[in-house]
Amino acid sequence: MPFIILSLKQPDQINDQASRFPCPSNKLRGILLPFITPFESNGAVDEKALRENIRKWNGSGIVGYVVLGSTGERVHLDEREYLAVVEAARQEVPAGKDGLAFIVGAGQQSTRGTINEVRRVVAAVPVDAFLVITPHFYRPSITQTALREHYERIADESPAPVILYSVPALTGVTIECETVARLSEHENIIGIKDSSADVAGLRETSKLVRKGFAVLTGNGTVLSEALCAGAWGGILAVGCVAPALCIAIFRAVNSGETEFAMKLQSRLTPLAQAVTTRFGIGGLKAALEMMGYVAGTVRAPLRAPDEAREEIRRCLEEAEFEPDRMQPAPTESRR
Repeated sequence: MPFIILSLKQPDQINDQASRFPCPSNKLRGILLPFITPFESNGAVDEKALRENIRKWNGSGIVGYVVLGSTGERVHLDEREYLAVVEAARQEVPAGKDGLAFIVGAGQQSTRGTINEVRRVVAAVPVDAFLVITPHFYRPSITQTALREHYERIADESPAPVILYSVPALTGVTIECETVARLSEHENIIGIKDSSADVAGLRETSKLVRKGFAVLTGNGTVLSEALCAGAWGGILAVGCVAPALCIAIFRAVNSGETEFAMKLQSRLTPLAQAVTTRFGIGGLKAALEMMGYVAGTVRAPLRAPDEAREEIRRCLEEAEFEPDRMQPAPTESRR
């Protein structure tokens, strides 16, 4: 079934939509899901499955979503598909004061292209923020000064707040702590997703940024450590298949139950590795299918991990979380 882009205005027709849907800090404290884009067997976007998946996640205890981040195969979609997915997702995600954060992935290789991209999205739907990945094609020229100027110009022009996105495993580009600290001074840059496993760097970033600036981990293998180091929460691919376990880790750290959080982390880490670095988005989609979601295939050149399905299933079983059966042992102060 073809997509229809609804009420799409030109960039110069953008009204004040974004300012009516600010992103309060409480929407960034917790677990957010960067969900997958389901594809049908013929490779087309499966809008029905997308909507059904979001409706299932809405009641899981998460605080928000990232639409078309790297997990959503943004780079495999054309511009029409990109906007159609954003519009379909927006219709399923509760908005307003008590709604869930609705963050859209963005980022072209040029500053101009990224500015035009975010303006086109806000012309179509209200968003809480944009998660803007680093440019990386001309990697030797992407210095920290170039990054700072790039993000400052985007933040100056963006109708919605900007969240920095540092994912060196995919881009080869890192936004260094000092650069994040300088960018945090911009009123329209509200946070960073750091997908590295550099907990020491995340701790340093948390110390340097302005008060109220959200530092989020994007790496499920270090969720508990990142939270202990100052992260507000996580934008986690593994959260799509294990939201309860991720939320339990978040709550344990915030209630001072560090040992319990580490115990839970030991169950999450193998699954987090399986659905990211080991078997990629194909692995995550396979895991989602096993959990009763509709994920479909991946777009080439990505491949489905057919040979690893049993291992993924085993990781899911080991990470299975039942809150009533996994309570921390009582401490002296609670007896």
